[in-house]
Amino acid sequence: MATLVCTLVLSKDKGLTITIRNDDDSITQTLTMDGKAVTITVQGKRETSTYTQTDEAIKIACKDFEIDASDSIKCTAKKTLDLKTGSGDMTVDSGGKLTQKAKKDVEVSGKNIKLDAKTAAKVSGNQVEINAKSTLKLAGKSSAEMSGATLKLEAKAKLEAKSSGMAILQGSMTQIKGSMIKAG
Repeated sequence: MATLVCTLVLSKDKGLTITIRNDDDSITQTLTMDGKAVTITVQGKRETSTYTQTDEAIKIACKDFEIDASDSIKCTAKKTLDLKTGSGDMTVDSGGKLTQKAKKDVEVSGKNIKLDAKTAAKVSGNQVEINAKSTLKLAGKSSAEMSGATLKLEAKAKLEAKSSGMAILQGSMTQIKGSMIKAG
């Protein structure tokens, strides 16, 4: 077991400083209370972690930060909550239901976005717009349906409808227009 060097310094100007030095493992632990902040620092051979608490904030600076709760964790901010990574990945994983809500706009952006539902996927809204800058592909493995009070298909260059089986164009009134119409 390492021999620890412990010091306690009381000062009317600098407050209280407690230092524990473990020379065998090259670790120094320091607790400072200076009348404005409580600071806990652990300095090792490779890394240093710091916990600083003032009357307005708590800041933790470290290499790795882990919270392990046996029941629940709740984070609440009255103004802003930011979760960021510098250049690493971020994962949100739930063993149950995952719910995200916003009273205002929701924006999702990324280089590539993939949504994958194992059973069903639904998108709904008063107005839904899907806009592809290059190619839009809609496909259903067994069937695909589009419906509405009015359905309009428009192509700037070519419109092609094709079926390897039977094709039916039906309406109470059916009109085919074009400068040249070829059937058969």
